[in-house]
Formats: sequence, structure tokens, C-alpha cells
Amino acid sequence: MSTTPKIYDLVGVGIGPSNLSLAALTSREPGFSAVFLDRKEAFDWHPGLMLPDAEMQVHFLKDLVTPVDPTNPHSFLAFLVETKRLYRLLVTGRSKVPRREFEQYCRWASERLDNLRFGVTTENIEWDGSAFLVHTTDGVLRARNVATGTGLTPKLPQCAVGHDPEQVFHAEQLLRRPRDFSGKRVAVVGGGQSGAEVVNHLLTCETQRPERIVWGTRRANLLPLDDSPFVDELFLPDYSRYFHSLPEGEREEVVQRLRMASDGISLSTLQAIYRRLYDLELLEGSDRACRVLLDQHLTALTRTPQGLRTTWQPARGGEPVHEEVDVVVCATGYEHGMSDLLLGLKDRLALQHGLPVVRSDFSLEWDGPAGNRVFVQNAARREFGVADPNLSLLAWRSAVIANSLLGRERYDTGPVSTALDWEPLGSDEAALRRPGAVAAGRA
Repeated sequence: MSTTPKIYDLVGVGIGPSNLSLAALTSREPGFSAVFLDRKEAFDWHPGLMLPDAEMQVHFLKDLVTPVDPTNPHSFLAFLVETKRLYRLLVTGRSKVPRREFEQYCRWASERLDNLRFGVTTENIEWDGSAFLVHTTDGVLRARNVATGTGLTPKLPQCAVGHDPEQVFHAEQLLRRPRDFSGKRVAVVGGGQSGAEVVNHLLTCETQRPERIVWGTRRANLLPLDDSPFVDELFLPDYSRYFHSLPEGEREEVVQRLRMASDGISLSTLQAIYRRLYDLELLEGSDRACRVLLDQHLTALTRTPQGLRTTWQPARGGEPVHEEVDVVVCATGYEHGMSDLLLGLKDRLALQHGLPVVRSDFSLEWDGPAGNRVFVQNAARREFGVADPNLSLLAWRSAVIANSLLGRERYDTGPVSTALDWEPLGSDEAALRRPGAVAAGRA
């Protein structure tokens, strides 16, 4: 009987939609050994922000597998058919489903994959000269390749750090415990989708509606998500390849310029908030339920006998604004940094500005063997642009990783039909994008 420790072809750390997609795509490969780990006891997805009215910002066909493998048994359509709800969803006319339904779908898929291990915490990843050692609370696993999909770290304004977490917290903690906001003064920091969803939730929760809401943002206005047709092409595979080919020094400027393509507020959410404010103030005769502070930066939080004094500094100068509140909810996004799990490999990774360099197959540049790689999920916005944190290219990214792992083109991840020319700079693929090479039209 052999005592040689098993070496997996792949160990995935973190079971969110990204690694769940990779698990679903590789599950059909005979002889490919993979295991995926997560410290949670079962699949969940941003439970602290699973608000009743929250809706996906992408079409339901942009699921775990469909864009690259429509016959895969873990597709959203397969979920709809098995749960007897396909016809009713079609009757609703929705193209973007509630976030709760997407979570239900992901949980359904996770229950049908036999190589997911929940309740296992990964502590560190090292390289021993022949394999990656994945140290976990369930022992050490050996792997030829690893894929990290552990999500991003919540980011708080500096002035919000160190306060009572019952009074000052990140939006992702909103629903993690029962909270009663009735009669309280609440500040919401952040003018993106999460901030808008929090405000909408507070305004529509009849029995727990705050006495007053202060909603502050650095943005010049509560700007809508730009999902117009030509802008939507930023979420096609061709644009991601084009962006990856741009000079490193240009990418961040492009990301910031196109920010509202991924970081704006859904028009339906903005309409719901505006209508709710109209009804409260003009139909029900309430005082202004929500004061919106535009172009304002939260610079200080000071405890007073009346609660918390917030200080907001206008972006264009002028006197700061002060508001007394009881609770501060920070919808201030997430840090795009290197996962702590990779610190054991840091000395072997190629770094730029302190962050690992991501190759075109979503693996990190390092000084180890070419056949052993560390893949990253939702951690390459700097290399692939605004689409990387978005679910639109979830399946395509996993297919690129799967092809690299298998050493062959198991999935077609090449150019698709586009209305605009996204030619990777200096690439032979440019020839494929000339008029007539690919049929015109939307993908």
C-alpha cells in the first residue's frame, strides 16, 4: 500500500461564485483532481447585505457556466428547471434576478459538487520545491496548482476605525445581527450601489425606519450605473484582453475614467429612493427623511453626549458640515490587496507597487516551475479592468483558468462578436478583429 501523500491537480481556497464556477467547469474532466475549501459551514454570499429588494446588476445568463459551457448541468437554467420556476421567471419579464435568487442558485450548485469542503479554514500556502503545501485546520494538502478566491477585505474610512462596532460598522455587517434603527439618526457613507441599497432599506423598513438619515458621498451626484450598449462591451472577453495589453502605467487611469460602468447605482434603485422620499415628504408630511451630502468626505467621528458627531469636508473647499448621529454605516467598498494566504510565497512573486503581477491566464508571475501556478479570482482589476470584480465574466475567467490547468483549449475563450474593435496591443489577435473576420453585432 502506497504511503505517498496525494497531490491534487488543484486546491481552491474560498468558495464564492468565482471558485464555484471553476469547480463546476472542471467537474466534468475525468482524471482531474481538485478540492475547494471554505471556512464557512455552507455556501452563502454577502449575507450582511442580502437585503430584500437587492437585485443583480447582470443578466441571469451570466451565471457560473453558461457563457462558456451552456450544456453544463450547473447552469442557472438547469436550476430554474429543477426548481420548477423557469416559466414563472419568464412571466416576470426579468433579465436581472433578485440577489437572493442568485444565492439560492449558487447554493444549489454547491450541493451538487462533491469536491467542496466547507468548515475548513486555510491558514497558509507554501512551496516545498515540488508542490504547494496548503495548511488548513484539517491538515496539509499538496497541490500542483492553487486558486485563491477568498474575496476582498472591507474598507473603512480612517476616522471610522476603532469605534464601537455596534455603532460604526461596514455595510457588509448590516444584517449579520438583528438591528433596530427606529427613532435613530443614521449616517450612510458611500455613494455606490451598496450605499444606495442601505438607504433604500432604511427608508422602506416601516417599523424600524430611522428618525433621520444623512447620506454622504465624495461623488458629485448619486450617479447611475452606465449599462448602455456600447459601454456594456467593457464586460466582454475581448475588452479584458485588450485592457490587459495596455501599458501598466495607463490602466489605472482607464479604470477611473470608466468607473461608472461598474460602480454606479442601478437606475431602478435610484428611482425607488427618489419616489420613497417624495411619498414620505409630500404625501405623508414627514420632515426630510434623508439629507444627501454631495462632494463631501467624512473626515472625523467624535463621541459626544448626544451620540456621534460626524464631520464632512466639502471636496471643493468651504466650511465643514457637522451632523449628530447614533449609527454610522460605511458602504465604502473593499481593499484590492494581496491575500494574506500568499504571504508565504511573497518572496517568490513578481510585485508591482506591492501587488502581485497577474498573467493573461490569471496566474501570478513567480520564480517557480512553469507547470505550477497560483491563480487568483477577483483580484486582477489592475490587469483586466472594470469587469474583473463584476460577475459578467465569471464563467469566462474560470474557463481561461481551466484551459491553463488542463493544458489545452477545453473551452473556447477566444474572440467573440463585438460592435467595437478591441484589439490587444501588439497581438496577432488584431488580425482577427479586422472587418469581415468576425460577424458584426452584439455578443
